[in-house]
Amino acid sequence: MLYLFAAFRSLIFTIAFYAGSIPLVTGALLGGLVSQKALFAGPKLWAGWFLWCAHWLLGIRLHIEGEIPKGPHLFAIKHESAYETILTLWLFERPAVVMKAELRKIPIWGAASARQGSIFVDRSGSASMLRVMMRAAQAAVAAGRPVVIFPEGTRVGVGEEPQLAAGFAGLYKMVKLPVVPVALDSGTVWPKAFVKFPGTVRFRFGAPIAPGLPREDIEAQVHTAINALQTPVRTAAFKALLAGALRK
Repeated sequence: MLYLFAAFRSLIFTIAFYAGSIPLVTGALLGGLVSQKALFAGPKLWAGWFLWCAHWLLGIRLHIEGEIPKGPHLFAIKHESAYETILTLWLFERPAVVMKAELRKIPIWGAASARQGSIFVDRSGSASMLRVMMRAAQAAVAAGRPVVIFPEGTRVGVGEEPQLAAGFAGLYKMVKLPVVPVALDSGTVWPKAFVKFPGTVRFRFGAPIAPGLPREDIEAQVHTAINALQTPVRTAAFKALLAGALRK
């Protein structure tokens, strides 16, 4: 019964969120053509709409631990779901978010995101991809914007702790910004499936890590920090929930 109720709520969320997204994203794209202020206000408003829908329609609460530093920083965020990718636009001021190139092809949204300054890269790890990412990140830093990256390179399952993708260390070395690691546990309520579950998503902002560290040191520190909320108890409970749902 709980699973069926979550499925119903997920359907309502999908209808409401996408219905509201069409005018909001279109407005953000058009507004960005005439106003620098609207260029960043539009995506933040859209992310706020997403947060409202997730909270009131899905029963997903957001809990933030730690301080979110202002100004240019390199934010390295754990990646378990689509939830945090949208929330970056709400959490940070004028963020330049590193994201997969496929998202650039989404009608209207891709164009609006590109104008807002997202950094689109393919995930091949090629030298040309890294150069594109570095140039875009340099431009963002020069404009005084925070840079946001998901250092694992792709979305991972609950409880998984892969090594960081190669591009993170290169970006850290180039931008020369303090790194703020961000742990989260969004995958336990927002799995890679249609049905989402009520609960609380925690974002834990760690203390900034100074620039200039050797690659092995920065990767080890960030890897430990972003996985701080991957507790065995919560992982086991989530897998049991999914197993029970699949048997229905």
